[in-house]
Amino acid sequence: MATKISRTKPRPGRLRRPSANAVTARDVARAAGVSLATVSRALNDNPAVDARLRARVEAAARRLNYTPHAAARALASQRTRAIGAVIPTLESQNFSLGVQALQRRIGEAGYTLLLASSNYDPKEELRQVKALAAHGVDAMMLVGRSHERGVYELLNAKGIPFVNTWVLDTEQPCVGFDNRQVGRMLATYLMDLGHTEIGMIAQRAESSDRSADRVAGVRQALHEHGLRLREDHLQLIERPHKIAEGQLALRELLKLSRRPTAIICGTDTLAFGALLECERLGVGVPREMSIAGINDVELAAHLNPPLTSVRLAVEEIGARAAEYLLGRVKNLAVARLTEVEVSLIVRASTAPPRARRSREQ
Repeated sequence: MATKISRTKPRPGRLRRPSANAVTARDVARAAGVSLATVSRALNDNPAVDARLRARVEAAARRLNYTPHAAARALASQRTRAIGAVIPTLESQNFSLGVQALQRRIGEAGYTLLLASSNYDPKEELRQVKALAAHGVDAMMLVGRSHERGVYELLNAKGIPFVNTWVLDTEQPCVGFDNRQVGRMLATYLMDLGHTEIGMIAQRAESSDRSADRVAGVRQALHEHGLRLREDHLQLIERPHKIAEGQLALRELLKLSRRPTAIICGTDTLAFGALLECERLGVGVPREMSIAGINDVELAAHLNPPLTSVRLAVEEIGARAAEYLLGRVKNLAVARLTEVEVSLIVRASTAPPRARRSREQ
C-alpha cells in the first residue's frame, strides 16, 4: 500500500519573523530627526553631543526599543561598555552584596558586569583576569591587594583601570577598610570584658591578605594590653572558609590545656561553625565561651545566641568601586584611596568570662 506524503505549502502573504534587532540606528535617526552619525555619537557617550540632542536620541531609541549591536558599538567607541570583577568566592553573602551594588551602579551608567571567581587561588585569579581582559573590559574590580605579579603587569600593559577592594592599599587604587583595625577592635572589646585567653579561627593567610591583617590587628591589641605575644595568650588556627571548618577548629581549641574563654572568628561563616559545635558539645555561649565574627551577615542577628560581629559596609564598597572605575573610564579626577567605616555590633554571643562574672556578683 502506497504511503501518501502531504507537503504543506507556505500560505500566501505569511509574514517573515523579524530579526532579533529589527530596529536599526537609521530608524532611530529618522525618529529623532538627526543624522546617523549623531545617533552613533549620542549612544556612545561622545561628550561633543549637546545634552538636549542626546536626550532626544535616547528617547527615540527607548520608544523604538532599539538595542545597539554590542560588537559594532565597541568598534565605534573603542569600548565594550563592560566592567569586570574577580571575587574570591561566589558563596559569600558579603561579596555577593558588594558585587550587586557594583552592578547596580555601573548599570545605571549603561555598563554591563562580567563576573568571575578565583576560589581563593591566585593563579586562577590571574587566569580569570586574562580572560576578562581578552573580552575587552573597560575596567576591573579586584578583591585584596596581594595578587600575582602578572595581574598588575597585564592590566597596566593594556591600560585597563582597576581598583582593589575590601582592603586599604598604599600602592594601588583601593576602596575598603583597615582589616588590621577590624582585628584590633574585636580583640580590644573582648579584653575590655576581661578575657585574656583568646583563641582565633582565621582563613589561611596565604589565600587572604584580609585574614593576615586581621590576625596582625589582634596581636597588636594583645601587645597594647600588656600581654606578651606568645601562644599562651593567642591560640591561632587557620582553616578554609567553610562552616564545617569552623566546627573542626573549635574542637581543636577545646582540646588545649588552657582553653580560651573567647574566640575571634575571621568571618561569620567560621563563627557559625564554632557556635554549632559549641551547641553540639554542650559548651554554653557566652556562659563558658564568648564567640565573635566578622562581616555581620543577615543570619548573624537571628542565631541563638545572636552573634557579635564587625559590620562591614560591603554595599558601599561596591558602589564606591563602581564610581571610581566609571570615573577612570571617563578620564575624570577620582580619589585613589577610599576608606569606608566598620562598626562593632555587640550581641548575646559575648560576655565577661565566668570568673569575672563570679567576682562581680
